[in-house]
Amino acid sequence: MSRLTAEWQSAVGGRPAGTYARENLNRLLVDLSWASSRLEGNSYTRLDTQNLIEFGQVAQGKDAQETQMILNHKAAIEMLIEDAEQVGFDAFTFQNLHAVLSQNLLRDEAACGRLRRRPVEISGTVFQPLAMPQVLEDCFRLLLQKADAISDPFKQAFFLMVQLPYLQPFDDVNKRVSRIGANIPLIKHNLCPLSFIDVPQRAYLEGTLGVYELNQVELLWEVFVWAYERSCQRYLAITQTMIEPDPLRIRYREALIEAVQFVVKGLHAPTQETIVRLATELASAGDWRAFAQLLTDALKDLHEGSVARYRLKRSEFVAWQA
Repeated sequence: MSRLTAEWQSAVGGRPAGTYARENLNRLLVDLSWASSRLEGNSYTRLDTQNLIEFGQVAQGKDAQETQMILNHKAAIEMLIEDAEQVGFDAFTFQNLHAVLSQNLLRDEAACGRLRRRPVEISGTVFQPLAMPQVLEDCFRLLLQKADAISDPFKQAFFLMVQLPYLQPFDDVNKRVSRIGANIPLIKHNLCPLSFIDVPQRAYLEGTLGVYELNQVELLWEVFVWAYERSCQRYLAITQTMIEPDPLRIRYREALIEAVQFVVKGLHAPTQETIVRLATELASAGDWRAFAQLLTDALKDLHEGSVARYRLKRSEFVAWQA
């Protein structure tokens, strides 16, 4: 994991908290909303999730609760990323995170964002979480204080994945809060997010049961490390294929299209004289040489598969090429 983290930081560079997450918000919204919901038994596919998040298209034959779960994940992730500098290991952040993730999913709507006031049981285990409300609140605040005192963002993330479900501070939706909350230190340190993509549901369940029943974290740690490496490999590959847009190309986008169209539609040869004349006409005195190079490269790289970017027809390109 340390090797992947080093590669990640080298690729992303030292930028403000949440920079990468904001730049890749749409992909992260789909990946994390889908993968975290899938661990809860949600039957939405990744494509279903993408259509719901990007186009508001509800998948046919899906339960309303499944749709609501996806939308709640989307809202919770947006909440963390939009306010990356402000969110932290405090009761306000985590209670509001729970309120967003549990919206329209709890029988008692007032329990959304409120610490638990009644005993709960966890199906499939003999583990009994704390029941007394005052003790529960004290432990909840102590948990967040301890998380805040951890300097390593990975240990912070794993600490939340272990301790929040174990404490069960809310009536329900605790594991979802722990998974989304585990991304807070990663987002704040501008590290690769933990998307839980491809995490086997059984492995995750056995890891949490190991914590509940045996107070052993080793299996869940293995799941955490595997999941983070998988996320790193996925997003690092994306990051390495992206480059910073050229500001000059953005500024002269329309002028470059106009120049390429002039050459192609007019059946002109891309001579140095023609390129310089267009550059001096369409770019400022300080930029014309750089614009001339942009135009030279654009004409050199022009082919049938790229004519649409300059609003040209295939027939126009073929005629000019001939």
